[in-house]
Amino acid sequence: MNEQIPEATPGWRHGHVWTYTMAAVTSLMALFSSLILAAETLQLARNPQGRLSCDINAVVSCSTVAGSWQAELIHLGTLPIPNAFLGLAAEAVFLTLAVVGLSGVGLPSWMAGLTWLGSLLALAYAVWLFTQSVFVIRALCPWCLVMLASTSIQFMAFSHATVTVQGLPSPQGHMPGLGRGLRAYYRLHFDLMVDLVWLAALITIILAKEGAAIFG
Repeated sequence: MNEQIPEATPGWRHGHVWTYTMAAVTSLMALFSSLILAAETLQLARNPQGRLSCDINAVVSCSTVAGSWQAELIHLGTLPIPNAFLGLAAEAVFLTLAVVGLSGVGLPSWMAGLTWLGSLLALAYAVWLFTQSVFVIRALCPWCLVMLASTSIQFMAFSHATVTVQGLPSPQGHMPGLGRGLRAYYRLHFDLMVDLVWLAALITIILAKEGAAIFG
């Protein structure tokens, strides 16, 4: 780890306390959701015909989603690994990195870059599962939606910290224009508008596709 470094962009919202607190809180939320989903996966394994606490109706049904092939996308040979167990491992790492960042320690550039990339991959995986749930499985898992919201804000927080705290990409590096542009993007608070649009879009998709069944 590097010694403590001054933040690249001044202002409390761009500092390590705010950005990494958001990352830690959302990582903790995602970790808790993964724990619940893992427990429910084990419950279904013991009692395949049973109902889960979040089985509300035909649309809001954790067991329907858990019973799909999308819930076990990764395999080790013939052994499927439920998504919930992948979430437990990944979110434990993200939470640890967020706590390290919250201490004000500057991460090595390669680690900061991998943290950002990992959070992007986690969000991409959550979005893919969300689209499968809404458009293919036609069922929603409440805890999966918590995971989607958590990983969305988690990615936003790690992206914010990567630029404004860790100083990547550097304005003096290989892509000076990108570094200056990203700093201006956060300094002018454009990220708030983009983040709100993203979350609103997810909510709109849910309501447009399954709103009648959810509230019916």
